[in-house]
Amino acid sequence: MTLSLFLHVMSVVVWVGGMFFAYMCLRPVAASVLEPPQRLTLWAGVFGKFFPWVWAAVALILLSGLHMLSLIGASGVPHYAFAMLALGVVMMLIFGHVFFSPYQRLKRAVSGQDWKAGGAALAQIRRLVGINLIIGLVTIAVVFAGRALN
Repeated sequence: MTLSLFLHVMSVVVWVGGMFFAYMCLRPVAASVLEPPQRLTLWAGVFGKFFPWVWAAVALILLSGLHMLSLIGASGVPHYAFAMLALGVVMMLIFGHVFFSPYQRLKRAVSGQDWKAGGAALAQIRRLVGINLIIGLVTIAVVFAGRALN
């Protein structure tokens, strides 16, 4: 259980921490100092490096979480764990959509130097990452509140 918990928390740190850094730090600076061609090229490169880590984090979060739930048994699982699972699955679905839809459009737009289409794709990614970041932070709060009340 200790290894599963370690992998679970480390994966959450990578994913949610990466979203926080990208959304709260990198995005505003990139928007203020880079022109669209450079900004869109930067983001396509950043996502190209970050998204494989997110895929690994998603797999580890899901596998480690299900492993820990199986060790506890259905009757012993606290309610906040079900909330964490539901919110996590929503986050994973949003990430899957980001990866397979607007991120692919962003890569095509940057490759074809279609900056308008790239900007639209990046705007959609920004909104969805913002939503996922909020869900991730709420999930962390739910877990700590649930543990405190349990």
